[in-house]
Amino acid sequence: MTSLLFDLSFYAAAPFWLLMIAVPLWPWTRRVVASPWVVAPVVVVWLVLAAPVFGDLVSLVLQPTLEGAVAFVRDERGLAALWAQIIAWDLFIGRWVYLDSRERDIHPLVMAPVLVLMILLSPIGLPLYLVLRKGVTRRSA
Repeated sequence: MTSLLFDLSFYAAAPFWLLMIAVPLWPWTRRVVASPWVVAPVVVVWLVLAAPVFGDLVSLVLQPTLEGAVAFVRDERGLAALWAQIIAWDLFIGRWVYLDSRERDIHPLVMAPVLVLMILLSPIGLPLYLVLRKGVTRRSA
């Protein structure tokens, strides 16, 4: 069951990523992605995954240690819950990047690789977008 939920956390986010990357100019994309609730399906998966390990999760958050984090992710339920949280966060940040890029009229062909990088490695994708955004803002001014 944990493996299925692990997979489901990505599949729940994938349609929104597909809209933002494949059909960014379609009017329904902006309507759908405009809602912060697009992350809700992934959060529901996270809730199901986190419930059995919630006590351990709260302990880890209140007194974070590397050893505690290692122990938490050694449990497949803990690791799957952490994965769902990462997927939800990446989608939320990717959603902001998409909406901001549309407001700034950054071309979708420029944004597609940035959004893919947001899916794969958001700690690289977000700063890349912020640099791109600053460059676009300077040229517009």
